[in-house]
Amino acid sequence: MKNDGFYKRSPRENRREEAPAELDEGLIEGRNALTEALKSGRSIDKLYVAEGSTDRSLARLAALAKEAGAVVVSTDRRKLDQMSPTGAHQGVIASVAAHTYATVEEILALAEQRQEPPLIVICDELSDPHNLGAILRTAECVGAHGLIIPKRRSVGLTAVVSKTSAGAVEYLPVARVSNLANTIRELKQRGIWIYGTAADAQSGLYQTDLTGPAAIVIGSEGEGMSRLVRESCDLLVSIPMKGKISSLNASAAAAVLLYEALRQRSEG
Repeated sequence: MKNDGFYKRSPRENRREEAPAELDEGLIEGRNALTEALKSGRSIDKLYVAEGSTDRSLARLAALAKEAGAVVVSTDRRKLDQMSPTGAHQGVIASVAAHTYATVEEILALAEQRQEPPLIVICDELSDPHNLGAILRTAECVGAHGLIIPKRRSVGLTAVVSKTSAGAVEYLPVARVSNLANTIRELKQRGIWIYGTAADAQSGLYQTDLTGPAAIVIGSEGEGMSRLVRESCDLLVSIPMKGKISSLNASAAAAVLLYEALRQRSEG
């Protein structure tokens, strides 16, 4: 995670989004298979649809998937051919979550059930599944109540994330939301303080009280926190740096923050 004190928001992407050359998610391809997956309530992260298609049945599938919470991506057919294990994708491929998503309410309910002040991790546009998996693992180990990710410009609960989490994904609720800034505002209305990191922050980590209801924001690997998320934070904190390297990666920064929160809560 970049810790340079100023996080620039990535340029807004066009409506057409390139599909990755390689996907680690489970894939569903073909219209019949996707139809049955939607009927069964299967959690779908993204739906890649052939760009320029005028097929009405394909448009209906895309609408149903979007209604179910999937991000619909217009994709060049050559990319679909590269993604398809069988070559018979029929103009549509879906990447499915390795685990069912929770809701923010379920995360808060877990904290209430444990009779503990909420401790939540918010990942702002992380793209590396290994980082997300490692953060999940640490968050579960310290007793956090849940993790929140955005639907767009973020890795979901892929197979690699699940494996890297060492099973933590089975125990720690993960919510996927449409608008991270709105979700943060709602958390603040519930009395939860939002903490982000920045090298120029006036509050040092070890001087920051993390014993109350808290959500810790972890910025993306390349750009750190987006502008709107940074502006939504109640407090920016700095992680002590003594060496020549001025930043930690996302999962390492999350571990430092979360274990300091655990230390304070254990001693409180």
